[in-house]
Amino acid sequence: MLRTREELEEIEARTLAPYAMRARESRGRRFAEPPHPMRTAFQRDRDRIIHSAAFRRLEYKTQVFVNHEGDYYRTRLTHTMEAAQITRTVARALGLNQDLAEAVALAHDLGHTPFGHAGERILNDLMRPYGGFDHNAQSLRTVDWIEVRYPAFRGLNLTFEVREGIVKHSAFKGRPEVAEFDAGLYPCLEAQIVDLADEIAYLAHDVDDGLKAQMLTAADLEASRLYRDAVAASSLGNPPMAEGVARYQTVIRMINTMVTDLVSNVDREADCAHVSSVYGVRQAGRALAGFSPPMAKQVTELKQIMRDRLYRHYRVVRMTEKAGRVLARLFESYMSEPRQLPEHAVMRAERDGEPLPRVIADYIAGMTDRFALDEYRKLFDPDERV
Repeated sequence: MLRTREELEEIEARTLAPYAMRARESRGRRFAEPPHPMRTAFQRDRDRIIHSAAFRRLEYKTQVFVNHEGDYYRTRLTHTMEAAQITRTVARALGLNQDLAEAVALAHDLGHTPFGHAGERILNDLMRPYGGFDHNAQSLRTVDWIEVRYPAFRGLNLTFEVREGIVKHSAFKGRPEVAEFDAGLYPCLEAQIVDLADEIAYLAHDVDDGLKAQMLTAADLEASRLYRDAVAASSLGNPPMAEGVARYQTVIRMINTMVTDLVSNVDREADCAHVSSVYGVRQAGRALAGFSPPMAKQVTELKQIMRDRLYRHYRVVRMTEKAGRVLARLFESYMSEPRQLPEHAVMRAERDGEPLPRVIADYIAGMTDRFALDEYRKLFDPDERV
């Protein structure tokens, strides 16, 4: 049975929660396009994001461990896929628009630099005299300007709601880029849940990767009630398990506990705020997506352990500091002689009049870990072919 776009939109209208965003109620795109006969606007956005060059590059960008440190650790791409899966689960349980929520989740890290948060920190420091660098704003810039896929306009021409979700899904107050998106209002609930799904995904898989890398131990994590309860639940009624299986079962239960709490609490908060429309969500004056106070306390507790025991582990610090030096030297070298940049980047500065520091920041942010390391060798190793 073939379903048309109109039929899919009608299903949304009948089945979604009253405060969910319907595709046919979208504010539309910056450049008018005829609707697709079989896909809603948000389904189309999701597909455009998946087929973008920036999305493919996430495969070789750091999450915690630099890409070449091992094949089994999470990358930005696998993290994004895990966050998107959790987002869909939460959206489905709450009666939200899964396609919109998934599109925002898939795009939320497109603007991340190579080498994870260390790369962002360094690039922000270097760009401070020129407006700074923020990966959420860069994600929006990526889909609005940097991706070139269509003859009539720059960018992917995504809907207002997806673009707003990209720049507003996490703390957004004071970010200049939100001016276009009703700066004083919160985004729709589909965007709000992405921030929490992102948090659930990275906490759980960083525990998994940290234990696998032997930078974390079970003893380190014993101070976390969330971890302790997950270990106890995974052991209950099961025969003795191999180490890898036990770790996996623990991570599953951590994710399930956080997701279940999030869904229940968002439902409760929506009721307490008496929201019955997307407009009500936007006008609530606060984010409605969040953990319950007891779970928020457990999540904060685990975050502190991860900061102390994994993110500040000497091996991670060595990797991130080394990565920071690579990006700093690349930026400084391009600034001193822009002709070292590829022609398309030089043209943006010379022909199109874009500020050179921003062009350089765009170019560096788009690099994968291994491309940045290769570029570093080409620029600074006299024995490396350019």
